[in-house]
Amino acid sequence: MAQIEKKRKNRTRYDKCAYVMIFPAYFIFTIFILVPIAVVFYYSITNFNLYSTPDIVGFKNYINLFTDSDFLTSIKNTLFYTIFTLFPQLALGLCVAVLLYRKSRLLPIFRTAFYIPNVMSMVCISMVWLWIYDPTFGVLNIILKAFGASTKQWLQDPKMAMFCIILMSIWKSCGYSMVIFLSGLTSIPDSLYEAASLDGGTALQKFWHITWPMLRPTTFFLLVTGVVNSFSVFEQVNIMTGGGPLKKTTTIVHQIYRRGFLEFKMGYASAMSVVLLLFSMLITFFIFKYGSGGQDIDVS
Repeated sequence: MAQIEKKRKNRTRYDKCAYVMIFPAYFIFTIFILVPIAVVFYYSITNFNLYSTPDIVGFKNYINLFTDSDFLTSIKNTLFYTIFTLFPQLALGLCVAVLLYRKSRLLPIFRTAFYIPNVMSMVCISMVWLWIYDPTFGVLNIILKAFGASTKQWLQDPKMAMFCIILMSIWKSCGYSMVIFLSGLTSIPDSLYEAASLDGGTALQKFWHITWPMLRPTTFFLLVTGVVNSFSVFEQVNIMTGGGPLKKTTTIVHQIYRRGFLEFKMGYASAMSVVLLLFSMLITFFIFKYGSGGQDIDVS
């Protein structure tokens, strides 16, 4: 009994030490994540406008949201951006990772070159691509002129503006996917490829039956984080198009910014933020539910 009591005291002491060690992380998470979320929920049911005392208006802001054509357009644009940015980005990052997963002295140079855009500021990248798309002095139009083709109003054309932003976003983010896929490739045992080679497996068969199944947890991680990042797209839209032309590139976060900090409808913007949060949680839930949590597949 004395020994059991001693073990219990030791465990209690270790538990206290553990709680002390994790307290700073939980404190920071509470102050900078949970408390702001609670404040946004409160402001979403008020008419807060930054300079007067807010009054509770109930669910009026939420009701107005779904009759707001600009907000509904921003939802459609955000989903369009997410689909046409995330999947090409993952595919391109995987292809580059597979090609660069070889032993060579020059490969670190290529890996660095692909990854550099990801560490650069989105503001800097947007300004560079704003120059590339410039209708008068842009690189793309200069190339078109050199081949005798007509120039384009890249960011001023409602049919092309969103695709221009998507192209830039894929170029910037594929380096991140490449690095994560490379880390996943290092966890695949070489013995699987050796066994496949002995059985006469081709490179394509090895990729389809070994590489792709074993990269499922990595792909799942990139899919979840990519959805969250795509829903929060703002900088490139605000800098390159300002949500135009004809609101073809406005996104949910861009609408939150406009309503909150330009029109001073902070309560209405808070309601948009809550809807965005719930929408992101719903999409993530479906990914976890139907993506099997990114579990490994048996390739034996």
